[in-house]
Parts: sequence; structure tokens; C-alpha cells
Amino acid sequence: MNLIEKLEPVILILAIIVGLILSDIEILSKNSGNLINLFLCIMIYGLFLEVPLKDLKKSFKNIKFTSTSLIINFIWTPLFGYFLGNLFLNGNIDIFIGFFMLILTPCTDWYLVFTKMAKGDLNLSLSILPINLILQLILLPIYLIIFFSSNNTINYIDLGYSLLIVIVIPFVLAQLSKVILNQEMGEKLTGFFSKYQIIFLALAVFAIFNSQGKLLFDNLNTVLTIFIPLMVFFAINTIIDLLLSQQINFTYEEYASLTMTTLARNSPLALAIAINSFPGRELIAIALVIGPLIELPVLYIVSRFVLWIKNSGLFFSCRL
Repeated sequence: MNLIEKLEPVILILAIIVGLILSDIEILSKNSGNLINLFLCIMIYGLFLEVPLKDLKKSFKNIKFTSTSLIINFIWTPLFGYFLGNLFLNGNIDIFIGFFMLILTPCTDWYLVFTKMAKGDLNLSLSILPINLILQLILLPIYLIIFFSSNNTINYIDLGYSLLIVIVIPFVLAQLSKVILNQEMGEKLTGFFSKYQIIFLALAVFAIFNSQGKLLFDNLNTVLTIFIPLMVFFAINTIIDLLLSQQINFTYEEYASLTMTTLARNSPLALAIAINSFPGRELIAIALVIGPLIELPVLYIVSRFVLWIKNSGLFFSCRL
């Protein structure tokens, strides 16, 4: 493990702290929102460089993994999230909606970084991305209407533009890079992004908290309100992922991928949806800004926990 890998949690925490501290600098905070997609784009580009397309077909054929992931993300999680919201957040409908939107949207970007940290199957995790993306776009407004009788609509033009920037363009550029660059240059470029992936993630995290810092400071009580249900969500789903993976006889790599795919939430995407769909309702956005504040340290801890499971032999010895 190199120095950067050892410092990963410190780097992420510093990104959050520095982003919040500098949020008072108006010229920076006003422009940092535009940097979120830029840094996410660079981060995802580096990940796409590492993934050989020829292996993706194999991942799509893993019906057991795909079906398990989709059941957890789109059947269990909405029901569990609504239950937690009713239990802990029923007194504030906007915080409840924000929490529910956060819970319902599986991550489509930085979960790949944490999958890599946990030494999961990156190809398998990538193969589930388009399904997660399409289903969350279709089901989010449906679930909002079912659970909240909401008549708000989502701005699909803005949403589509965001996805084009963060997913489609990095993918295309990565494939072009593989074609254009010779083997030596390609390996150097891939090695660079592999080594410094955490830096680009940290820059994206900094931009998120810097752009929304003032809003967060004005609503600090909301952090405590949403902290408990979100931690319960992460804890219960971590246990469910482990028990299910043992029961289904997943390999360790499949288990690590399932854990990150079902825990990581798509905070930037959900925030973009909330801003466009619920104008003037700042508490919904606040719930989504708080999400990464809690989620990122948790995902790092879980990635270490998953590796500990592997190294201790517990995952395999406990299979039923």
C-alpha cells in the first residue's frame, strides 16, 4: 500500500473540511458547483481506462448478481427508506423527501472508486451502472408520487445533460484514448489515474461542500436529524449484503461489488434532480448535501471492513 492509499481517509475528510471552511469565499463557492461535474468526469474517465470492454459481456451474464443488486436497490431500499423516514423524519416533510431521494438513487460514479478500494469486481460493478441509472430515472418520480402524492416533475433535459457530462463523455474519451495511444503511453496514463484516483474524488467532494457550505451551516440541526436514519440504513444494508452473499455463495469480488453498489448513493445526481424539481424548497437540497458528509467516510470504512472480511477468511468460512 503506497502513501496515498494510506492517507485516503485523511484526504477525503480534509476535502470536506476545507470545502466547508472556504464556502464563505463567494467567488469560489459560486463557481465550485460547476467543478463538481468536471472532477467527477475526470475521475470516471480514469476508471473507464482501467476497464476492458471485452469483459463487460461476462459481467452482464451474471444474472445472480444483477437480480440481487436490483432487488436490494429498487424493492428493499425504497420500502426500508420510507420506513426509516417515517420513524425518524415524519415531522419534516422536506427533509423526509430529501432523505428518500438520497436513499432511492444508487450511485453511478464514485461507487466504482470504492469498489476498487475494496478489491471488488470493477467490471461487474460497471455492468450494473446503466441498469441502475435507467431504473432510478424511471422509478424516482413514480416512488415520489406513490409515497408523497407529489405532482412535481423532474427536468429531464438538465438531468440528461448532467449524465452526458459525467458518464457518456468520459466513457467515449476513455475508449478513444485506448485506440489512439500506444501500449506504453496507455499503460502510463492508466497507471497515473489508478494511483491518483482518490485525488480527483477528493476534488469533487471539495466542490460539493464548498458550493453548498453556506446552506449547510444555516441548517446545522438538519445534520443531526438525518444522521441516525442514514447510519441505520448503512449498517443494516451492510449486514444484509454480507449474509446474502454468503447464502448465495458469491465470490469475494462479487460480495465487495454488491456491497458498494447497494450502499453508495448518487448524491450529486439526486441533488441536481432536487434543485430542478423542487425550486425554493431548500431543506430537500440540504438533506442531499448532508448525504455525502456522512456517506463518504462510511463508504471508506465499509471498504476497509470488507477487505478485513476477506483477509480474515471470515467471508468464506461463514458460508452456509
